[in-house]
Amino acid sequence: MIEGILIGLKTALSFKNILMVMMGCFFGTIIGMLPGLGPMTAIALMIPITYGFDPATGLILMAGVYYGAVFGGSTSSILINAPGIPGTVATSFDGYPMAQQGKAGKALAIAAYSSFAGGTIAAIFLLFAAPSLSKVSLAFRSPDYFALMVLGLTAVSAFSARGQFLKAMMMAVLGLMLASVGQDTLSDIPRFVFNNMNLSDGISFVLVVMATFAMSEALTIILRGTDPSSAAKAISLTELGSIKLDKDETKKTLKTIPRSSVIGFIVGVLPGAGSTIASFLAYGMERNFVNKEEKEKFGKGSVHGLAAPETANNAACSGSFVPLLTLGIPGSGTTAVMLGALLGFGIQPGPRLYMTNPEIFWSVIMSMYIGMVILLILNLPLIPYIARILAVPRTFLIPMILFFSVTGIYLMSFNTFDIFLMIGIAIMATGLRLYKFPMPPLILAFVLGGLMEENLRRSLLISDGSFSFLWDRPLTAIILAFTILIISWQSYLSIKKR
Repeated sequence: MIEGILIGLKTALSFKNILMVMMGCFFGTIIGMLPGLGPMTAIALMIPITYGFDPATGLILMAGVYYGAVFGGSTSSILINAPGIPGTVATSFDGYPMAQQGKAGKALAIAAYSSFAGGTIAAIFLLFAAPSLSKVSLAFRSPDYFALMVLGLTAVSAFSARGQFLKAMMMAVLGLMLASVGQDTLSDIPRFVFNNMNLSDGISFVLVVMATFAMSEALTIILRGTDPSSAAKAISLTELGSIKLDKDETKKTLKTIPRSSVIGFIVGVLPGAGSTIASFLAYGMERNFVNKEEKEKFGKGSVHGLAAPETANNAACSGSFVPLLTLGIPGSGTTAVMLGALLGFGIQPGPRLYMTNPEIFWSVIMSMYIGMVILLILNLPLIPYIARILAVPRTFLIPMILFFSVTGIYLMSFNTFDIFLMIGIAIMATGLRLYKFPMPPLILAFVLGGLMEENLRRSLLISDGSFSFLWDRPLTAIILAFTILIISWQSYLSIKKR
């Protein structure tokens, strides 16, 4: 392994590759800040450029774009409640309330520190644990993935305020309903498309996120007649842009980072799970770890609630390279694009990559740590200036949110139907917001719905229609037992409060 590390350092520390890391981080950060765009779009644009490079340099550039986008995606989530990428949706739950309280600088600083720590810790995990963790990911079968999705849905309890558990469950059901729209992956039968071919591919995740968060936020501001910039106007620009954390905030951040890094990295290793699920899961788990007083602050500007998803999504980003490099299986949609690029280079990722192309594997890992340092240096000095965006008056802010939402969705599909669908979902979400229905459970269920159904049906086919698959495999039974334990505990706490 020492030999591999030295090879990786030699490759990653070359002038050309350091320049590629810097370019990738900068470009990725800018893309990540723009609502509606994401790392997949950025990497897809990078592929034609990378064909002039050697495979290691090309992958280093694309990796820099990837974690740069994840790193920078928190900015729009915190400032305007419009997640730049899906993995930063959970960041907005507490980041945006902090910004509204005049703590935009601190929120962005916590996000930057958490992202750096999560990515760095995960890169160390990747360095030492990639071979063994690849074996763990191979052990997962369809029943285990189904059980994992059910466990993920139990995090809905983390998003329900006191007395709102029923509303949270209703929103989760609505999310599952939206996830079922489109062509059935197993039978190719269209479902809930209402003879509209535009719905045959289902509803885009980015569309739902932009509608339920960005557009509905803008519409809610209009209906309530409030100005989100008022908090910024009430304090000085110096206070608005402050990035200094007090001892209590630093302590809370340091407590959250280790456990969220572990959760994020493990979820990232599992093929298909990705940073979005990791951030939601870390958010829900963190709420269960903190005391009662801190638990009440979740959704209202909690430091724990901000640090947890930001740490987890960056850790998952690094973790997703484990199945890509060791198994040839993309750990996320973004690494799937990278897989296509590697195949274009004539490189076949898999167990033999260690022996055939060690410089690719080790240089990517080494470049991750370099990239995290560059991102921290790049982002922290800019935070006081970026945070001032919050002071933009409502008359400018709302049109900007609507413009980026509509433009981002149209650039993804070049289909005007998606724009009208987004407006329709946004109007529905605005009405639900006014009646205090929480949006996070809908997003969580929408993310998990497709994966959950796919693995359930595959499990039933394997077991000839029997539900015995739920307890036949020890791993499945353990995950489900843990799920039941969480639900029982949450129910006990709800009854106790009454």
